[in-house]
Amino acid sequence: MSPARIIINGAKGRMGHALLAAAADMKLPVVAALDMGDDLSAALAGADVLVDFTIHSATAKVIESAIAQKKALVIGTTGHTAEEKKHLLALAAQVPTVWAGNFSVGVNLLFALTRRATQVLGADYDTEVIEMHHRFKKDAPSGTAARLLELILEERKLNASALRHGRSGITGERTPSEVGVHALRGGDVIGDHTVMYAALGERVELTHKASDRGIFARGALRAAQWVVNQPPGVYDMQHVLGLND
Repeated sequence: MSPARIIINGAKGRMGHALLAAAADMKLPVVAALDMGDDLSAALAGADVLVDFTIHSATAKVIESAIAQKKALVIGTTGHTAEEKKHLLALAAQVPTVWAGNFSVGVNLLFALTRRATQVLGADYDTEVIEMHHRFKKDAPSGTAARLLELILEERKLNASALRHGRSGITGERTPSEVGVHALRGGDVIGDHTVMYAALGERVELTHKASDRGIFARGALRAAQWVVNQPPGVYDMQHVLGLND
């Protein structure tokens, strides 16, 4: 079977450059490398799948363009509000779509381990999520951290009001139901994520550190080859890697 023909949208950004390099290494056909302002609809006619790493304000238009031409999607753009993402997920379900905050194989294993650890450790262990990225990142917490938090809240049957984004002043003692969130920014850090479970007498930490942006690009391109053979719906990298089985 021939590899899927790919459009990279956001080709001038950091991830765009990484995707182009990874596609060349993996010998995958990139039929168009686009950026904001380019004619996406015209390029889609000759492609099988659109890989989008642009900005959150452009996601709706990207999805609508893919729906109009019945093309598969891979979306790695982050920074949407919960309300925006709910609407966009419903829209994207009309075509085969992989939407993930992080396409690294290692990070997606971290997701699976976080779910399991939260199930086992439960409310007896205070849970905090710490992430660090380069000084140029525009959104916080990162899409990866947001997914880790979703998993933790889901397993502990908590809602978003349990999240504590940093702490300042006289906050009082930590409550058993709160989940701490800490976003660090500086230098050229590609992406570090830690989930910490702390109890009286012991601490468990799950950590992933990225040193090469290529890991995200290779994962996204792997998702692009997978999603073209799927029915319409929204998938994540857990589906691509078989971690939901």
